[in-house]
Amino acid sequence: QVQLVESGGDLVQPGGSLRLSCISSAKLFNDYPMAWYRQRPGKQRELVAKIAGEGTTEHADSVKGRFTISRDNAKKTTYLQMNSLKPDDTAVYYCYDIIRSRWGRGTQVTVSS
Repeated sequence: QVQLVESGGDLVQPGGSLRLSCISSAKLFNDYPMAWYRQRPGKQRELVAKIAGEGTTEHADSVKGRFTISRDNAKKTTYLQMNSLKPDDTAVYYCYDIIRSRWGRGTQVTVSS
């Protein structure tokens, strides 16, 4: 079964930046769309961004202009660059393989002074 492992979560001050990474164990990765979701305290899991195999991206309105999803197919890795972080971005961030419906275990991002 495909496994996804996230990393890069941390405690950061408002206005700071982080880059999350998600490594896939899948043999086939290049053509598979990937996504980042997050679950903020007391709220449902929500889509943050997604990326197609060839690189087309979509971002949630709440993160447009601040977050960028990308991928390196040679490394089977999906990234989420997060800039201008706000306390409201505090959440567990999950990587998701859309076609295979596989979730990573999540990585905690805390934005606080």
